[in-house]
Amino acid sequence: MTLERRRVLKLGGGIIATFSLPLSVRAASLEIIEMGGTARGERIWFAPHGLAVSAGTTIRFVNRDPGNSHTATAYHPELFDRTRRIPKAAGPWDSGFLLPGESFEVTLEIPGVYDYYCIPHEMAAMVGRIVVGNPSDPRWEGSSPDTGDVSAKVLAALPRVEDILAKGRIGRGDDT
Repeated sequence: MTLERRRVLKLGGGIIATFSLPLSVRAASLEIIEMGGTARGERIWFAPHGLAVSAGTTIRFVNRDPGNSHTATAYHPELFDRTRRIPKAAGPWDSGFLLPGESFEVTLEIPGVYDYYCIPHEMAAMVGRIVVGNPSDPRWEGSSPDTGDVSAKVLAALPRVEDILAKGRIGRGDDT
């Protein structure tokens, strides 16, 4: 058997083994959340602003707003001394300011509810919620009951966990 033939057989076996794995094992899941805004900046958003994913999903925040920089920042005491609105065992994230066309990724491993915001646009309710897994998962942690650190406008803008779980995604893509 020639060296070339061995390589082809080895490669073929690897391909067969890869395709026999469940889809969830073959490739890590990736979801895109776009940051956007109107041309004059009167409205800004995350799209979708409600998203249900499985544990281990990577979220890529992409700034598609041609006129504004944005952040994707988890509510957490380590970040600007904010009240924690992500699962206790999860690590906080902050993208820093993303200019138009830039992106940032975070992988969410811990089941529960993750609330995040854009630092310069939080008061305009540029916030979002990601639900990882579902309430029956071990170590699941629901949305934060603490409302003292966010405005009523921000709380109203966060989609309900039940709605996210029922629809999978909310906002720009599901017509809401």
